[in-house]
Amino acid sequence: MSELKYTVVKNDEQYYEYCNRLEELVSSGLKDEGSVNEYELLYLLIKTWDNEHRTIPEMDPVEFIKSLMEDHGLKQTDLVEIAGVGKSTISEILNYKKRMSKSVIRKIADHFKIQQEALNKAYRLEGEGKINDFESHFSPVMDAKVGNSVSYEEFTDEFIVENTKMKIYKHTG
Repeated sequence: MSELKYTVVKNDEQYYEYCNRLEELVSSGLKDEGSVNEYELLYLLIKTWDNEHRTIPEMDPVEFIKSLMEDHGLKQTDLVEIAGVGKSTISEILNYKKRMSKSVIRKIADHFKIQQEALNKAYRLEGEGKINDFESHFSPVMDAKVGNSVSYEEFTDEFIVENTKMKIYKHTG
C-alpha cells in the first residue's frame, strides 16, 4: 500500500505546509483535474484544523492587527502594501479614526491566514461613545451603513429595534 500524500493535520508545521501548498495551487491556476482535487482535499484538511484549533481572539480587530504586526515584525508601511491602501488610510484604521473596508479585511486576513471574522467585528472609532443606555454605536444597522458586513439576523433584529424607536419618537416628539 502506498503512503498518502496528505493526512489529517496534526500540528502547526503541517498546517502551514498545507497552506503554502494551497497558495501554490491557487497561483498556478488549477489547470487540471488533479490540481483541483488536490486543492479541494487541502482546503478540507486546513478548514478542519482551523475549526478545531484556531479561535478568533476576543480583542478588537485593530488590537488584533497590531498584535499580528508585532508578532511578524511588521511596520505600518508593510501593512500599507498588504492591504493595498494608502498610508493615511492605514494610519486612520490603526488610530481608530476609520473602519476597515471589506477589501482591507479580506487582504489582511488572507495575508496572515486568519479567518475574516476575526477582523470583521464592531469596534469603536475615536470620539464614539455610548449614545445612551439603550443604544450603543455597535449596532449592525450602523455597521451596514458604514460598509461593514453584518449577518442577516443581526441586521434584521437591529432594524426592527431602530424602526420601533423611530415610531415611538414620532408619536412622542
